[in-house]
Amino acid sequence: MTDPHPVRVLLVDDHAVVRQGLRLFLGLDPSLEVVGEAANGEEALAEAGRLRPDVVVMDLMMPVMDGIQATRAIRRSLPDTEVIALTSTLEEHKVNGAIDAGAMGYMLKDASSDTLAEAIHAAARGEVRLHPEAARRLVRDFRSPEMRESLTPKEVIVLQLIARGYSNRDIAADQNVTEATVKTHVSRLLSKLGLESRTQAALYALRHGLASLE
Repeated sequence: MTDPHPVRVLLVDDHAVVRQGLRLFLGLDPSLEVVGEAANGEEALAEAGRLRPDVVVMDLMMPVMDGIQATRAIRRSLPDTEVIALTSTLEEHKVNGAIDAGAMGYMLKDASSDTLAEAIHAAARGEVRLHPEAARRLVRDFRSPEMRESLTPKEVIVLQLIARGYSNRDIAADQNVTEATVKTHVSRLLSKLGLESRTQAALYALRHGLASLE
């Protein structure tokens, strides 16, 4: 089903040719609207505040302010704006840094236009999307704080569905409950696990065998 309103996207990369290419092939999808561009993290923060995009596609290695710092600042000031890290390499500290900063997804620049467009739509719906190799590295390296309290059976199910990429709406439909109830479950399970984001929750589920990368 097509979203009634286009997903508003801000492109952030210090190379104009990369932004141009992204704008061109994302422009082929009528359900996406590129509303702005920025050449570094500082510009990204300013443009995100001005434009209030649904999703920011964020390069990580940039001058002035890098993508990890910008992601953290945008997620702090604009919690309704999701960020997808888009980079050319799978450097360990960059992968972990982007997720710790609050990125909803992590994709490589060699991803197909369809894959990136799908990841943008997923982020707008609140779904996690990670490059498969990034997910493997994150699961291997992920360390969560000690669990503060046991999860209820319902919270375990919600955690598994998050790891499978379900949005709150999808989980609500699957479990025959309201989205408000799902939000409560998500909030409680994050608190119990000492985690800050859905992406970290998905990694927790993968690392502890509650879900699979397959």
